[in-house]
Amino acid sequence: MQIKAEQIQKIIGGNVLFEGLQVEVNTGEHVAIVGVNGSGKTTLLQLLAGSDTPDKGRIIKSKEATIGYLHQIPQYPMFSVKEVLEEAFAEIYALKAKMTKLEQEMQLAVTDKVLQQYGHVQEHFMLQGGYEIDAQLATIANGLGITPLLEQLFSSLSGGEKTKVMLGQILLSNPSILLLDEPTNHLDMQAIEWLENYVRNFAGIVIVVSHDRHFMNQMAQKIIEIEDGEAFTYIGNYDAFVAQKEAKVEQQFAQYEEQQKKIKKMQETIKRLKQWANEANPPNAGMHRRAKSMEKALARIERVKKPSTKKKMNLALTMAERSGKEVVQMRGISHAFEKPLFKESNLAVYFEERLAIVGGNGSGKSTLLKMMLGEIEPNEGVCHVGSSVKIGYLSQQFEHKNPAIRLIDAFRESVSVSEAEARHILAQFLFYGYDVFKKVKDLSGGEKMRLRLAQLMYEDINLLMLDEPTNHLDIEAREVLEDTLESFEGTIIGVSHDRYFLQKIFTKVAWIEHETIQVFEGDYEWARQKRLEVAKEPVIKEIPEKSYAAKKEISIEEQIEKLEMKLKEPTLAKEQSQKLEQQLEDLYERWIEGGTENAKN
Repeated sequence: MQIKAEQIQKIIGGNVLFEGLQVEVNTGEHVAIVGVNGSGKTTLLQLLAGSDTPDKGRIIKSKEATIGYLHQIPQYPMFSVKEVLEEAFAEIYALKAKMTKLEQEMQLAVTDKVLQQYGHVQEHFMLQGGYEIDAQLATIANGLGITPLLEQLFSSLSGGEKTKVMLGQILLSNPSILLLDEPTNHLDMQAIEWLENYVRNFAGIVIVVSHDRHFMNQMAQKIIEIEDGEAFTYIGNYDAFVAQKEAKVEQQFAQYEEQQKKIKKMQETIKRLKQWANEANPPNAGMHRRAKSMEKALARIERVKKPSTKKKMNLALTMAERSGKEVVQMRGISHAFEKPLFKESNLAVYFEERLAIVGGNGSGKSTLLKMMLGEIEPNEGVCHVGSSVKIGYLSQQFEHKNPAIRLIDAFRESVSVSEAEARHILAQFLFYGYDVFKKVKDLSGGEKMRLRLAQLMYEDINLLMLDEPTNHLDIEAREVLEDTLESFEGTIIGVSHDRYFLQKIFTKVAWIEHETIQVFEGDYEWARQKRLEVAKEPVIKEIPEKSYAAKKEISIEEQIEKLEMKLKEPTLAKEQSQKLEQQLEDLYERWIEGGTENAKN
């Protein structure tokens, strides 16, 4: 079984998104699609799912293939969550209805024909897992954390909850091809880990678009990068892709520079040959011929594309004067809204610490941050922020009191600079041209996050408080943020579901669970292992083999230079000169052929 995109062209709004795109995924392959925002990842999923059609080319998939793709949230008026999930079993319930009807007929009269029909329908019902429906539904609902929602109306759920339910419906339908677009966005860690395990054990094809690097490391055997309308395939998980991509770019730079040297050398040689031919008395036709031949060869060379270097945010956070040793002290805090969040819990944060706050959805992570900010008072206990602490807060929802304000004006409210200087600063955060005049209410999640980061860079802070800071950022922006946080000299307290980010930045973890705050003095993976009390075998990474360069030989260019110098000698006999000219012509032919061959490879 396979699914394939063949010579796809797709134009959206006059922009060519894909041109001659080729993608192939075979039975059992688990693939992640990566690329910058706007590169066409979601469009590719839509084309593979059949919910959109290419302008040219075709999508090929096996006849027996069934696709599970979450692309929009349908309306289910007056349906409970359980009924929405049960839609996955529509065929099985149709068989069950037939069985019920035949059972009613048999109560009136039992005939061989009815018995035979009943046996046939029952066998189909059993083969399709009819007797395991309840168990399957319970497994998926528990894994995604939607069991408490089963009896609620689907229409009453939040957007994130609806997404979870629809994901559950797709998994229950057990398709042969699973297409997932940012599947971890609305899941807490427990649900993400469950989904990772489910996908790893899924026998069919899985194609995922994701910014979650840890998730891709766990599930992907192959990475397909969409770049400049083309698809490039790398074998391995996300970390393997990063290493291979870096090596590829380095090699491409080397090939580009080498070819540029060769082109320059050929241009100089053509010029020199023409000059020699014209200076000879009589003019040398052979040299004119070689110059012409080389000009044709130069025109035929397929130029190596110079690797593009994409612009990144220029982010630098500097600490104000340092705070006291004790940054935050929480003693005996208890708090509840509709249900208790934590009871008689303690937490201490000291200067320069990097504390991650983790836990399930609704466990109280953001509430804990708001207590530190003074926005919420605990029902019981004390939350004390230390002396000289200056807080910079990055919330997951950037809200402005005047949503119609322009981006540049919102920036200048907190940073006193001229409009020209503001535009210069905002350009470092990838806001170019008319971007700076967009209204705040029209900004995407990623744009709002970049605006807030630009403001933070100019605030007087020594404590950074982050609430899901990577949610709306693409991978490149996440990496810039991570590099910046690593060099920040103050204290960092952060809430996140991004396990790659957590592992890279934080060295202390406060885990909220069962209405308590448990503190682990170590990184995220260590805290997770301690919490689960599961021994884990160390991962042994293979060391790539070293490649050794072959012994250096005299290059064709060097041989040509030597012969050219020899031919200039005034004492050279005519016969010897003709012999050397023939050798030189042979070398030019080899050099030209080598140039065009290397360009094609």
